[in-house]
Amino acid sequence: MVGTGRLPGVGASDVVELVSLDVREEASITAAVASILSRAGRIDALVNNAGVNILGAIEETNTAQAQALFDVNFFGAVRVTRAVLPSMRAQRSGRVVFVSSVTGFIPAPFMGFYAASKHAIEGYSESLDHEVRTLGIRALLVEPTFTRTRIDKNSGVAASPIGDYSGARERVVAGIVRNTERGGDPALVAAAVAQALSDRKPKLRYPVGKGAGTLAKVRSFMPAAVFDSSLRKEFQLDGAR
Repeated sequence: MVGTGRLPGVGASDVVELVSLDVREEASITAAVASILSRAGRIDALVNNAGVNILGAIEETNTAQAQALFDVNFFGAVRVTRAVLPSMRAQRSGRVVFVSSVTGFIPAPFMGFYAASKHAIEGYSESLDHEVRTLGIRALLVEPTFTRTRIDKNSGVAASPIGDYSGARERVVAGIVRNTERGGDPALVAAAVAQALSDRKPKLRYPVGKGAGTLAKVRSFMPAAVFDSSLRKEFQLDGAR
């Protein structure tokens, strides 16, 4: 098993061999994939899980910040997938797993660009799956809800705070931190990835965490006004309509 990271050696173990790779750099990706293929001869599975976040209102987030987030969350996965697909096509087999989020199909106030990047991944993955399925390749989504990671502590902050958003922003961000601390074990996400890679007849989506499996159905079948009100209540947003 091969893992990748920007910092050589960090995360290596007896089980995982680490290869240096930066999803923002084409040359880094090309070198990493070539190195893996030269040693292993094939790549049977790819898991795209690199991700960053920005906390703040959409209006408070400048374009450079938004582009940097998409460069990792969306285009990073696009670059790595493009680099791996030729070998999977040649062997007529392979699975590509995208670690998305429930925010890939529901709104995320004050994490708007994160949610937008996950919505993009959802559309990309589902479209890709239809394109490559006849070539023996599947593209699959793992959709966690709040998980005990460090993404809240490692998140960027919107560059241009605006007073009109401050009260709501502070409440929402505090809720995000609380929910992340109380979230599911990251091992559950790893188990879902393993299932997506091993299921004989894989599903397109693998929800992970409390309530994740019902959220998409709720969004689809609940009246829009009821869902809107429920979401605003969950995020402690004023002025529900």
